[in-house]
Amino acid sequence: MTTMFTTTTHASRGMRHRRPRRSAVPFLAPLLIWAGAAGVVALWWSDTAAVVGPAGWLTGAGRITGLLAGYACAVLLALMARVPLLDHTIGTDRLARWHAFGGRCTISLALAHALLIIWGYSLTSHTNLVSQTSTLVLHYPDLLKGTAGFLLFLATGVLSARAARRRMSYETWHYLHFATYLAVFLTFGHQLSNGADFVGNRSAQIAWYTLFLGVTALVAWYRFTVPLRRGLRHRLRVTAVHPEAPGIVSVHLTGEHLDELGGEPGQFLRWRFMSRGLWWTANPYSLSAPAHPSHLRITVKAAGGHSAALGRLTPGTRVWAEGPYGGFTANRRSAFKILLMAGGVGITPLRALFETLPGQVTLVYRARRTEDLALRAEIDAIAARRRATVHYVLDEPGAGSAHFTPQGLAALVPDLAAHDVYLCGPPGMTQSAIQALRDAGVPARRIHHESFAF
Repeated sequence: MTTMFTTTTHASRGMRHRRPRRSAVPFLAPLLIWAGAAGVVALWWSDTAAVVGPAGWLTGAGRITGLLAGYACAVLLALMARVPLLDHTIGTDRLARWHAFGGRCTISLALAHALLIIWGYSLTSHTNLVSQTSTLVLHYPDLLKGTAGFLLFLATGVLSARAARRRMSYETWHYLHFATYLAVFLTFGHQLSNGADFVGNRSAQIAWYTLFLGVTALVAWYRFTVPLRRGLRHRLRVTAVHPEAPGIVSVHLTGEHLDELGGEPGQFLRWRFMSRGLWWTANPYSLSAPAHPSHLRITVKAAGGHSAALGRLTPGTRVWAEGPYGGFTANRRSAFKILLMAGGVGITPLRALFETLPGQVTLVYRARRTEDLALRAEIDAIAARRRATVHYVLDEPGAGSAHFTPQGLAALVPDLAAHDVYLCGPPGMTQSAIQALRDAGVPARRIHHESFAF
């Protein structure tokens, strides 16, 4: 059964509370995306005098879906270009969800475009679908490359599906997505050389080139140039590795000019450790303590080959860090009372927030056993220093989350509905906790969580 023990100190007024200003970016970004899609449809409309007969309708639909698929490719790349303005205001996980949804839409639009164009052209030329496909691919300019890019898109989409994603490592999935850059490059040419809306339309061509060159510049700068510059600038290296709990270690790092890094409590970086077997991939780990001008710390659970290997790092190992990323910060809060809910190693970003968030803060930390409570001594010290409240919830194996119910949470945290809630933990716990919070009356806008299951 589920057991619980609680460590409590007298609550106080907490740190000075200032309500952060809400950014308009999370609201403006979708509007801008949809406005661009409307502009793409308007391009087709302005260039289409009339649609006559089945062939005309099929070809017209093929042109619209092709234009939208091309535009969606640019949007997908922009969403994951790691632009700080988007990443810090919208949140990395939310951008990733938009990207995943947009990817499915893009593949559907591209598939519809190919099928509709082939069908429409075959009716116009009175040929069968196989013959028309062969004519398009082999004799239309840039369509052989475009077909290769289209097939690469399909393969990436299939391998990124949830069922396939569970069977591959994070590293494999991450590098697989670099194939989309090649796919976009291969398909770009045929849009301008064959698209009826671009042939002879100089303004449309300039707009399309501007869109894709702008997105290319964002990707090149934020995903490649900035990480390289920061790696050379900060010269990060490992200073120590300390065990915190069974299977959990803290990696301590130092470097140069770390005050320029700008990492906020709750954010994460993508860490590349220049050690055998680790140098070829960068994995996301949260800062488990507020960033310091001379040192940083991450706390990691051995959940795979990469994370398990961090326990064997030696002092002096060079490190490249990309970031900081994420919007899971104090800027999301809107209330004086704050509840932090952690499950397992999800305590890492919340430990940093527990130390720094203004207001009246309560922490609920769930783990299976007492020995699994990582960073507990630090948490108790912070609670005593700021006179905050901590609840440790322990579950026997297989017992479930009896205290993560509307009634259980309301009993732990008085006036629950008046709290901002920061939530981090395993996906199953996170989803059940969100539902319990909503059922307990906490508004959705006050429930903040960020997932690293990209």
